[in-house]
Amino acid sequence: MKLLRQFLFAVFILVFAAALVIYGNYITLPTHNTAATHFDAIIVLGTPSKPDGTPSPEQRERVLEGVREYKAGIAPRLIMTGGAAHNHFVEAHSMAVYAAEQGVPATDIIEEGQAQNTIQNIYYSATIMHQHGWSSAEIVSSPYHLGRTALIMNAFNTRQPALSIDWRTHPSNWPPEYDIHHKVVLYSVEAWRCLQLRLQGSRFLPVPGTPAIAH
Repeated sequence: MKLLRQFLFAVFILVFAAALVIYGNYITLPTHNTAATHFDAIIVLGTPSKPDGTPSPEQRERVLEGVREYKAGIAPRLIMTGGAAHNHFVEAHSMAVYAAEQGVPATDIIEEGQAQNTIQNIYYSATIMHQHGWSSAEIVSSPYHLGRTALIMNAFNTRQPALSIDWRTHPSNWPPEYDIHHKVVLYSVEAWRCLQLRLQGSRFLPVPGTPAIAH
């Protein structure tokens, strides 16, 4: 019985230590690389639409926050980024339609419809920005997703200096549909992904020179 208690205690210590490493890595990630308060663009990161093509709870909240920031004068345009990564609906287009319904002129909305993950969201959006001579962006996403976004931004600016941008992250609201359990699960998964990204690097970065399409 004593050996069992010692074994269980050792397992608890290992699990606790691992959790500290994972969450410690996550909560110490940066949120910006500039003190700027106004930007050339607001990049709204994609997330899947519902099966019927309407905004999912997270997609809705990300777009609404991007629209609020646009209307507050943080930037004069929105870049909606995300391809048909999880179903046949292009995330960027679904988000652009919803933003237009909230009163944003179509001329101030750019759709980036190729990206299949967060790394590509950044790559293709930054490529579009440099095609237009823009060099700074506020990046809007769900609260749990911002740590990985910041980690990707730091690595991106280092590895792709020709496309580097000044940036800060900005959280959308949590969907009221999400309870505390849902939030904890999302934070836990994201913390693990951040650690993996730091250890393994960016395996999904498109080859430099891949054309980005702005609609």
